[in-house]
Amino acid sequence: MSGAPARVFIARLAGIAVFDPAGDQVGRVRDVVVALRLAPRPPRVLGLVVEVASRRAVFLPITRVTVIEADAVIFDGRLNVRRFQKRESETLVIAEMLDRTVRFRDGGETVTVMDVAMEPTRTRDWHVTKVAVRRRTGRGLRKRGESMVVDWDAVEGFSAVEHGQGAAGLIAAFERMKPADLANIVHELSEKRRAEVAVALDDERLADVLEELPEDDQIEILGKLEVDRAADVLEAMGPDDAADLLGELPTEQRERLLTLMEPQDAAPVRRLLTYADHSAGGLMTTDPVIVPPDATVAEALALIRNPDLNPALAAQVYVCRPPTATPTGRYLGTVHFQKLLREPPPTLVSGIVDAELDPLRPAMSLEAVAMFLATYNLVAGAVVDENGHLLGSVTIDDVLDHLLPEDWRETAMDASAEGSADPEEEALRGTT
Repeated sequence: MSGAPARVFIARLAGIAVFDPAGDQVGRVRDVVVALRLAPRPPRVLGLVVEVASRRAVFLPITRVTVIEADAVIFDGRLNVRRFQKRESETLVIAEMLDRTVRFRDGGETVTVMDVAMEPTRTRDWHVTKVAVRRRTGRGLRKRGESMVVDWDAVEGFSAVEHGQGAAGLIAAFERMKPADLANIVHELSEKRRAEVAVALDDERLADVLEELPEDDQIEILGKLEVDRAADVLEAMGPDDAADLLGELPTEQRERLLTLMEPQDAAPVRRLLTYADHSAGGLMTTDPVIVPPDATVAEALALIRNPDLNPALAAQVYVCRPPTATPTGRYLGTVHFQKLLREPPPTLVSGIVDAELDPLRPAMSLEAVAMFLATYNLVAGAVVDENGHLLGSVTIDDVLDHLLPEDWRETAMDASAEGSADPEEEALRGTT
């Protein structure tokens, strides 16, 4: 393999770009597939799991990889686009090996796996040869938490089923991933690893991932969390997403979680649960960007610059008389972000508000909301009650989510592209 380094630490490959010989990017590395063998023989590297278009994971045989660099993998251009499915005899390094507890063969001291390294052989095969570990307990003059790199055959325990395996290393490997991409990885993990990842993620990150997962995965993960933690994660979710998830739970479980949530977080979720699922009220979020009429353009722009804000929500601000919090503010109109960009910063939003467009009503159907947004080329619309109070905002992403089939997320994650069996791949993986 030209350009191959002597040793590659696998966790560092997560997320790096994969290019064909012409220099076109075809995807990103998600994981490395290995076949464990009887000790002391090191695991054989079979190939890479590469995420291509539509977040589909495919298998790239290691024999087709020509270059591995710090920021890129290059292969020979041959790629079977069938969806990757892990076989019983195979192990995913990042998903299953990192954070595992293993022990030294010469004494039984337990250590935690931080990374593993692979190296090429003279026959152009790749083997896992090194393990980066961190000590769990102090011994002698060695400090607790000391890290080291040891030979593969110096430790044992990779083939055992471990309960309570951590997930910090796996999460760190995919730290820069968008929530939707991390959700795709979480979806394909075993139920055991999904639960471990959920425990290791912080509340905000887990909330973001849950919002992108199929309904069945959401319910499963929430059910594996301690009830207090589950309530904290629901608080971190958008009120509309939390309401959608709680709406699928049994009444007793739903009420218990709502009771454990902070009152100010539970109140908007309870309001959303009173609306029909496919109505404007059921679709809306209660946290749009709201400003009083005496706010300036500069102040409004500062609010929509928030990087954590949904792009559709950031497309406009809603002007309400104080108190501005939903559902108490009296709605005056909308100012679109393009209008904000065209006006001098000191301008008051009350002078540029668009009050001509009738707002959405909470009882409007999904189809009516979709037609409204399409007719006026909008990505979001205000929802206002009969007394003129702003209740929330419906965004185009929520409309699309409900227009698509109920299982569209799971279908997209599990979809297989057409493709015939790959003889080279079958020969390589068949040896396991």
